Amino acid sequence: MSYVVDAKGKPCPTPVILAKQAMAEGHAPFTVLVDNPTAVENLKRLAGNQGFTAAVREADGVYAVDFAKGEGCTACEAAVGSPLPAAGGDWAVFVGRDIIGDGDRELGANLMRMFFYTLAQGEDKPGAVLFMNAGVKLPTLDEQVVEHLKALHEAGVEILVCGTCLNFYSLADQLKVGTVSNMYDIVTRMQKAGKVITL
Repeated sequence: MSYVVDAKGKPCPTPVILAKQAMAEGHAPFTVLVDNPTAVENLKRLAGNQGFTAAVREADGVYAVDFAKGEGCTACEAAVGSPLPAAGGDWAVFVGRDIIGDGDRELGANLMRMFFYTLAQGEDKPGAVLFMNAGVKLPTLDEQVVEHLKALHEAGVEILVCGTCLNFYSLADQLKVGTVSNMYDIVTRMQKAGKVITL
């Protein structure tokens, strides 16, 4: 019988961490039970990154994510410890708010738009842009920032957006660019970056 991890009701990123623990303990195959689609997507991404396959079953609002060891896992496992994918440099931008500075909100919003425009136009691009808290309003509600982020994404910049934060602000269905992510992935990207710029 498959090893079962009951992560129902657990906040992000607990289901991902519990799945990683199951992998580290050598459980394969195993199943993680969760109760929200965001956790399912985070677990599927974890599976792909770690050389596992993930099949999803759903019944009465409970999702069972079945992990199994995939084929050709050596390359997948090697990629887990690889550096942050960098479009132009080994660095990341962490965005925890929707404006720059503590003064006038309109000025702060304009500065944020100018920042991403400048970043998208420049040659030295980060490996990742990470959005949390009110920062998630930018890839959902600010059309100008969205266009700049799309340009960055097309240039190879990874854009991760906190799923818990999107849910908190009721913006989960309005994400226009980037990947719905979790605390575990965002912290990992920060740890792998040579430097992190915080806005």
